[in-house]
Amino acid sequence: MLIFFDTLNVYYLPQYVPIIQELKKQGHSVNLVCYHERNEKDVVQQIFNQLDLECLWVNDDSEAETLYLTQKPDWIFFGNKCTYLDSIHQYSKTAQLGHGIGPKPSYYHKSITPMTVRFIEGSLRLAKIKEFYPDDNFVQVGFSKLDPIINHQEPGLDLDKIGLDSNKKTILYAPTFNPSSLECFPDNWPKDFADYNILIKPHSLTQMRDKFKNQQLKLKKWSAFSNVYVASAEDISLLPFMQNADILLSEASSTLFEFSALAKPVIVCNFFKLKWSYRGIFHFRFVKRFGKDNVLYSDIGLHVNKYSELISAIPQQLAHPEQYEANRQKYTDEHVGPTDGNASKRIVEYLENFQSA
Repeated sequence: MLIFFDTLNVYYLPQYVPIIQELKKQGHSVNLVCYHERNEKDVVQQIFNQLDLECLWVNDDSEAETLYLTQKPDWIFFGNKCTYLDSIHQYSKTAQLGHGIGPKPSYYHKSITPMTVRFIEGSLRLAKIKEFYPDDNFVQVGFSKLDPIINHQEPGLDLDKIGLDSNKKTILYAPTFNPSSLECFPDNWPKDFADYNILIKPHSLTQMRDKFKNQQLKLKKWSAFSNVYVASAEDISLLPFMQNADILLSEASSTLFEFSALAKPVIVCNFFKLKWSYRGIFHFRFVKRFGKDNVLYSDIGLHVNKYSELISAIPQQLAHPEQYEANRQKYTDEHVGPTDGNASKRIVEYLENFQSA
């Protein structure tokens, strides 16, 4: 089979790569399609070279559609909705694969354009999306992104090589770009945690887009501390960081679900900065976008309402990881799905065995 992966944003790659590797192992041909208007080519090309992947570049949706109609792949994977399904369904089957499992309503609404199949992670998510789209085809497989770490194929970071101390406990801070807690952390916060390694993995958009300059300035200040490693734009995958980390801090990132699935404690930062169009009289826009599903995080781990609470919360949670253990398992079953390391295999087997009705 010939399979294309529509890589609208480079941060789709960690979800795609385990499936691509399984496809190649089974002798199938794979191509990635990447967009000039959404990605910095030099950065992305370095990532592709590291992963030994080739990419076809297009300028926009129109060029992508033309490419698919010309190449006629057996399957095309999308990480988001697609507006030209009718035309490409003449020759190709389509699969939708969300790049994250966070609380945003967009997780569900991207399925408004029905593809041949959408692969779903956990049982609760499967039940809910079937309520929205009862006539569409959804298959629960788990979360392919985690396969390498579950299968012990992820070596993690070389802490000594990046200047950290392998004898210390390691904090992972993984803020998303919106809403983000990043600008609510002090410039010198690594000093409060000098006895720990601190890994900081911001969202790719934080590092690549000019409108996040204030966040980028914070990252630069933090990187000057000897106990800190800030991910570069080329560090696209969160897996190496999760492999080394003992505890996770975040506010609204699907990383909270992913890290919990590894049976490690998480702390949810209830403090974050909203962009101006979500503040004051416009707060309803924030509520509309993030919706009531934000309560999904309510008991996944300890919540803190301001930065200063982290100073006691982090050592407390590290000393008592069992406190939210049962909750983490429940979240994993409902939102991440089976953690047997075979999500990618299930996806590939589905493609190979698919027969249209």
